Amino acid sequence: MSPPAAREALPFREFILKIHSRCNLACDYCYVYEMGDRSWRDRPVTMPPEVVDAAARRIGDHVRAHAVPGVDIVLHGGEPLLAAPPLIERVVRSVSAEGVSASFFVQTNGTRLTDDRLAQLDRLGVRIGVSVDGDAAAQDRHRRLPDGRGSHASVAAALDALAAGPYRHLFSGILCTIDLRNDPVATYEALLRHRPPRVDFLLPHGNWSAPPPGRAEGSPATPYADWLIAIFDRWYGAAEPPADVRTFSDLLTLLLGGTVGNEALGLGPVRYAVIETDGAIEHSDLLRPLTSAPAGTGLNVLRDSLDAARALPAAVERQRGAAALCERCRACRFVAVCGAGLQAHRYRHGTGLDNPTVYCPDMIRLIGYVRDRVAADLATATRPSGGGPAA
Repeated sequence: MSPPAAREALPFREFILKIHSRCNLACDYCYVYEMGDRSWRDRPVTMPPEVVDAAARRIGDHVRAHAVPGVDIVLHGGEPLLAAPPLIERVVRSVSAEGVSASFFVQTNGTRLTDDRLAQLDRLGVRIGVSVDGDAAAQDRHRRLPDGRGSHASVAAALDALAAGPYRHLFSGILCTIDLRNDPVATYEALLRHRPPRVDFLLPHGNWSAPPPGRAEGSPATPYADWLIAIFDRWYGAAEPPADVRTFSDLLTLLLGGTVGNEALGLGPVRYAVIETDGAIEHSDLLRPLTSAPAGTGLNVLRDSLDAARALPAAVERQRGAAALCERCRACRFVAVCGAGLQAHRYRHGTGLDNPTVYCPDMIRLIGYVRDRVAADLATATRPSGGGPAA
């Protein structure tokens, strides 16, 4: 699909509902609570019923106005499963009552996946993604309770119940934030023990003005690419990979000329909106704590339509493809695959978002490696076999 015209953005097709604005973990890399954002302090702890209903109406109006065939509704936080069961029930019922064809997901830290909660999510048809960083040492280094205790034991038990029990069909996958101190293959294999259908490795949040661990401006080192390449070799070399790894499968799709719905890769239009517990509409909750770029729109579902957010320049900018990127990125041979990464990772004081991703060396290394590996396999597969008669 080609980028939209300069004055019009495509309609939203994913809505991230922040139904609970607090968390029961104190993860030291959290982009909401540990990176300078304080806006959550001024918002309701849970999304009030009137905001739930208004959000559902706005989503219904938006879907009908643009004949969107289906949307994803992601229950998020904070920790969304801190919300009382009736609130989650109300969200699903309110959206469904609008006649919207919706797929529901919850992204959770896993500590609240009790049997009762799993039964409710099953009844409502809500699929479950869990954030976990690997084995006990990897998980408990960052993802701890406020009193300092680790969370691995409780999350691993919940994952075992989800993966092996009657609710396996709800399991959508695992999100894992990369820590260069962890052995990559050991991390991957620790995650595979939970039998996830998909694993998504996330780059730590950072930018040119606040670089992520291991990234120094001007350094030719590619620690994040090297970390991911070790897993790619294990994944790609398997006769039948035990789980989809989104980064790798999306890279393969893009290298072969396809398109993906991944904000961190490719040039596809970004088509989601975030709705906070007070009803505020945002373009991306990733921008606010990392940059001075505006994440908020000044709009609220209690009084404004989602089309009002779609019409804002920031929404259009996220759908302009290569035209929205800096000159250096537009000239890069890998621009159609890399897409300059997440917007928040491009930020620099003084130039805003008009920069490559802070992970630029890593992305060039990773994409080049995957391309060469696949190209070599394709060349082997298409090479004529010998043994014919001599000319």
